[in-house]
Amino acid sequence: MSLAALPIFVKLAGRPVILVGEGEVADAKRRLLERAGARIVEESSDAALAIVAVDDPEPIVARLRGRGMLVNAVDRADLCDFTLPAIIDRDPVLIAVGTGGVSAGLAAALRQRLEAVLPASLGGLAHALAAARPAMRSRWADSGERRRALGAALAGPLDPLIDHPDGIVERWLGTGTAPATNLLHFILISSDPDDLTLRQARALAQADRVFHREDVPVPILDRARADAARIRCDAMPTAPALGLSLYLEMNP
Repeated sequence: MSLAALPIFVKLAGRPVILVGEGEVADAKRRLLERAGARIVEESSDAALAIVAVDDPEPIVARLRGRGMLVNAVDRADLCDFTLPAIIDRDPVLIAVGTGGVSAGLAAALRQRLEAVLPASLGGLAHALAAARPAMRSRWADSGERRRALGAALAGPLDPLIDHPDGIVERWLGTGTAPATNLLHFILISSDPDDLTLRQARALAQADRVFHREDVPVPILDRARADAARIRCDAMPTAPALGLSLYLEMNP
């Protein structure tokens, strides 16, 4: 399953960004760029990114692209090299919801739902985990063991969807243990990733290594974490009829 676009977070503090346009829409983009710390400049200036908020953007977009810039044309997804998502800010956690310019209203509706779900303490949890890195490395020297311990904690006592008090990470470090590696075997009933059970989808998203036969479709393997190792193993047993079989090395 291919991505329509690659989601990235660009650090713009102190960097020039061209903004062309006036009025309410351009002002909204200006405020967004200023929140990111960008230095807003005119069309003739040098920059890597540009936002065009005018009624007839084609000639301006063509000029800017000709100078090697990535351009966003407001309300013209067909002219956009990048789009601006709806944002949920729990500094330093930043969650972006994008639709590739297809429906800003849908992205905004999803953002509003997520705002209600994500606790205000989420940013504090992220800062606490960052501060706890030396202690976690000291306790779990092996990176795999450390990742499993943290994964188990985030699925339990450090659940990021719960509003946690200060000091929760320190208390977890005082009691937490790393779960042993487990090997799960799934037989898939379909080659369609949308037919994965909830348990299978969660397991794929948490697995450290995915052992699979050649006949397991790429869209299913894409449901695993991007950094999870994919290991082809044609000697694995096949499932009845379909022959789709996965072994996942992961937390218990």
